[in-house]
Amino acid sequence: MDAGEIEALFTRGDGQFAFARWGRPICPVVFGVDDATLGVVKGAIEATCQLAGHEMGEMDAELGSNLMVFFFSDWQELVDVPGMDRLVPDLVPLVARLEQVEANQYRFFRFDASGAIKACFVFLRMDQHLSDVPAQTLALSQIVQSMVLWSDTAFQDRSALMVAGETTVLRPDIASLLRAAYDPVLPAAAQDASHALRLAARIEVLQ
Repeated sequence: MDAGEIEALFTRGDGQFAFARWGRPICPVVFGVDDATLGVVKGAIEATCQLAGHEMGEMDAELGSNLMVFFFSDWQELVDVPGMDRLVPDLVPLVARLEQVEANQYRFFRFDASGAIKACFVFLRMDQHLSDVPAQTLALSQIVQSMVLWSDTAFQDRSALMVAGETTVLRPDIASLLRAAYDPVLPAAAQDASHALRLAARIEVLQ
């Protein structure tokens, strides 16, 4: 993956470059699934963190849980969750917009003073399409998209995952990019497209 391809993955639809990775251990909690699916989701988080060289934790000192994954069947359910409006700004109009476009997923990030990710909220409305996706594939896809601040258009044309035999895995180029993104020699956040050059250079070093 060259610098131009990397830059495109972090350049938003409005033309702005924005990169951020987690600046603290990821402390996940999952709502709305059975124990078997919970194990699959947490396994995907552990595997992706291990790949990136990032820590997981039991409890974040500031937030308790800082990666929250919600599975539900209707967007209106979010409005009824006590305290959800404090976690997600403008919750009611957001839900209205998501219903209007028939969205089945939404991610919301919060950042610390340095620009690094400090929290991520993942909302999955289990419509027919998502219900047909194997739990392992869905979990891995969502966690990869929560590990860094990708562009809003990053995976519209090509998934971050691929099929290897009978297993769905992370594409090797995306895996290499995640490892580079979490290299401690690089900053946790960047707003300049030149950061893509640094990421490309780290991929070369790490290989």
